[in-house]
Amino acid sequence: MSFVSAVPEVFSSAAADLHGIAVALRAANAAAAASTTGVMAAGADEVSEAIALLFSGNAQAYQALSRQASALHADFIRALSAAGTAYQAAEAANASPMQQLLDVVNAPTRAMLGRPLVGDGANGALPGQPGADGGLLYGNGGNGAAGAVGQAGGAGGSAGLIGNGGNGGAGGVALPGGAGGAGGNGGNAGWLSGHGGLGGNGGAGFVGANAVNPQRVANPAAPPVVAHDGGAGEMGETGSNGAGLQGGAGINGDPGQNGAAGQSGGTGGRGGDGGQGGPGNPGGPGGSAGTGGTGGQGGA
Repeated sequence: MSFVSAVPEVFSSAAADLHGIAVALRAANAAAAASTTGVMAAGADEVSEAIALLFSGNAQAYQALSRQASALHADFIRALSAAGTAYQAAEAANASPMQQLLDVVNAPTRAMLGRPLVGDGANGALPGQPGADGGLLYGNGGNGAAGAVGQAGGAGGSAGLIGNGGNGGAGGVALPGGAGGAGGNGGNAGWLSGHGGLGGNGGAGFVGANAVNPQRVANPAAPPVVAHDGGAGEMGETGSNGAGLQGGAGINGDPGQNGAAGQSGGTGGRGGDGGQGGPGNPGGPGGSAGTGGTGGQGGA
């Protein structure tokens, strides 16, 4: 299913812009009509008269087309204005019963917890006022209001189960020589889904006043003695600038702690025994036997 989002105020603004364009075009066409539709011939010859008739005819054709375009332009403006009025009437008709239904749904939680069940929180109105919290089930927190002079900005409202936190208000500017107000904290994001609100900017510090060098004392009305020049005046201290406080950071989830260092790995297990060796090769052939000794000689 497709949806169409329409803003009646944008329709009205566009229609007003188009009307201004139409008025400007009509004025320009009217100013050009007198000098372009009645071009005089430069001479009494036929060529000059033909050229003048050509330019005048083109100008008259342009004026006719301009009148037709102006009529279409006016019709479009009327259609655009009517569409904006129709959307506005439809929104008004739908808003009344829906708002009544929301009021009935939100009444118990407002009475018990001070915040609606569904709906966005209201923005802070007074200087430094925090934004209201969004609905418990669904709704965005309201934005905090900016602080007055030297005042901290209002904190953004927190979302409920689903929604975004409101943005913190900006801190107020400082009094002369003072510090600017702190920016308001951003509201908490929804428990299930959403973004935390942005912290407000800190107020700008006011520039400190410059120090004043002491003036040389004039010659006193004393007995007529020779006056000597006074010593050089001490340099005055430079006035310090008032420091603006940094805006409060939006409330985000705390960062996770670093994991503990890993322990040394255990000693590797003993390797497996090698496989049994294969059978040896057969031995080589034996060497040749030695020659027998000569027999002894017989006795006498």
